Amino acid sequence: GSRAGARVQMGCCYLGMREPARAARCFLDAARVYATAASPEAAAVALSRASGSMLQSRRFQAAEIAGVLAQCRSLCESIPDPALRGKLYNDIGLGYSQLHVFSLAAECFERALGLRGGEPDRRGEAALMQNLGAAHNALCSFGTALGWHRRAAALHGKSHRYLAPGVAGCAGRGWSPAFPIPGALGNRRAQGQCFGNLAYACSRLGNHEAAAENYLRALQAFRDSGDVQGQWQAHEGLGAACIHLGAPRKAIGHYKEAL
Repeated sequence: GSRAGARVQMGCCYLGMREPARAARCFLDAARVYATAASPEAAAVALSRASGSMLQSRRFQAAEIAGVLAQCRSLCESIPDPALRGKLYNDIGLGYSQLHVFSLAAECFERALGLRGGEPDRRGEAALMQNLGAAHNALCSFGTALGWHRRAAALHGKSHRYLAPGVAGCAGRGWSPAFPIPGALGNRRAQGQCFGNLAYACSRLGNHEAAAENYLRALQAFRDSGDVQGQWQAHEGLGAACIHLGAPRKAIGHYKEAL
């Protein structure tokens, strides 16, 4: 236990020194020790940290990272604490999203959502819904995605008293469904991402009027939060929607704003 703990601390030090590849190896060593000592919770946490460090370092093959995520996922079943299990499933889902394995990402996000308790602060729940909707966008399951986008946007709005990001092989150069960064959840920018994801799904389903309406909502949210990249993406989406709605002059105006 003490040896594994020391490896974890070393891994954290390497992360602080911006050496994620070395950190990943420390976390993997710790996970092996914890697994040998029959400590599934500690092993799963170490594997989760390892996968995040591996993704950050960009020195590991996708198959290696997927293998670590799969190990972590298999250990989750034996973890009795639902809060920890839910956090791990969300982290694993984010890892699969970065690897573009969206079917497994969606499965993990759904499991994490099912483990949410009745917490008064629902920002984590909103973030999970946002993740799940973005994963379904990436899978081109736009009808399923709509409900998650709407629920996530509504929850993000309640959290902050506001009333109402291309994925490979699917979105092309259009709107890019954005997976939130852990620790930066439940804000106006996140609500803008949800509206943008919703707009993109509407456009792919041929409902360009609803797409334009939600791109406008996204644009306002990104203006409120000072997100410049989000603003030009929303303008680009509005330009495409205006073309479909037979308003080329408006489309040109939005494309100019996006430049």
